[in-house]
Amino acid sequence: MGKATGPHREKRLSAVSVRATKDPGRYADGNGLYLIVDPSGAKRWVLRINVQEKRRDIGLGGLSVTTLAEARETALEYRKIARNGGDPVAIRRQTRVVIPTFEAAARTVHAEHSTSWANAKHADQWINTLTTYVFPKFGDLPVDRINTPEILGALAPIWLTKPETAKRVRQRIGTVLDWSKAAGFRTGDNPIDSVSKGLPKQPGKDEHHEALPYAELPAFLQSLRKTSSSELATLAFEFLILNASRTGEVLLAKWSEVDLSDGVWTIPASRMKAKREHRIPLTPTSIELLTRAKALADDSDYIFPGRDAKKPMSNMVFLMILRRMGLTITAHGFRSSFRDWASEQTTFSRDACEMALAHTIKDKVEAAYRRGDLFEKRRDLMLAWAAFAASVKESHVGDTDLNKRDSALPLASAVIDTTQAPEAPI
Repeated sequence: MGKATGPHREKRLSAVSVRATKDPGRYADGNGLYLIVDPSGAKRWVLRINVQEKRRDIGLGGLSVTTLAEARETALEYRKIARNGGDPVAIRRQTRVVIPTFEAAARTVHAEHSTSWANAKHADQWINTLTTYVFPKFGDLPVDRINTPEILGALAPIWLTKPETAKRVRQRIGTVLDWSKAAGFRTGDNPIDSVSKGLPKQPGKDEHHEALPYAELPAFLQSLRKTSSSELATLAFEFLILNASRTGEVLLAKWSEVDLSDGVWTIPASRMKAKREHRIPLTPTSIELLTRAKALADDSDYIFPGRDAKKPMSNMVFLMILRRMGLTITAHGFRSSFRDWASEQTTFSRDACEMALAHTIKDKVEAAYRRGDLFEKRRDLMLAWAAFAASVKESHVGDTDLNKRDSALPLASAVIDTTQAPEAPI
């Protein structure tokens, strides 16, 4: 938000506007009191004042425990203390309840989030990784005393030997510390944001995004359709997955790019990573998603508009859906899921698979001789991908026997194409 000009008006916010505000950002109430809306949708109060000649941001608690009126009352009290040369944070620490330990805070966060996770297995993994790798290191420390050295001490032993586990542990530590700040138990930045600077680079991991194992995709789509997210957002997410597209390609897609009669989506070069026009063959499932989106798009030029029909959805929309589902994967990772499936479960050529992902060819000689885009072969590939995605009728992510799921795969290998080409980067 831009900085306000003119006199500093007090009490700009209202209880109604606070409840209605959804977009991430900082919303001023006046006299240094702000409502912070995090990308996750969590809302909290922060008071920015000068304390003993130093600017301080003081957390006043999350909206779930602190109302607008209570935040204003506390802010007024703290401003008076600061004007008289006192430190309201130090006084608060002396007078309020004991700050919880990291373990106590983690178990509280786990309990509060347990109902939103997709399955019990993930909920157990969430707390078990902290129990194994973090609680023995600093579980008994109050959350306001945990900083980068403590976190490094927990992550360093597993950072290279168990890289995926270590990344999940890092994310979960950050979640607990974010909750602690929102609850008023911590001030300042989350040390998890800078902890990677003290850790060695994980070999071979720098260009990859966490992906869902392809065998779990059909069950994931079933769960996606049952989430509380908006219908347009879930349609956009499913469209992204079924077309192995990038987030920006989908969110900025316009109706002018789509030919429904021929089943083709043509993305202009200006919006492609390789700066080259990319044609995508649309399956009947994708066309059905577009038809449903059309009914919801309010005559927007964008296929998947945001709240304002003239603007696209936020680029955080898919990440927020995944977090609400309790998953640490990324939307971009579904491209890897598609690529793994194509390699392991079909005999489509590598060329067709790479072109479906709009990957560039590093070999300049090969690139010079490649003329076509294998469009009809890619249409068969995307039809097989859509059939696989629909191969489980009812399930929950993580609950279905993977062997049974693999046996349900469509016989995409019946489309034989043995042409091979050098591997392109995912």
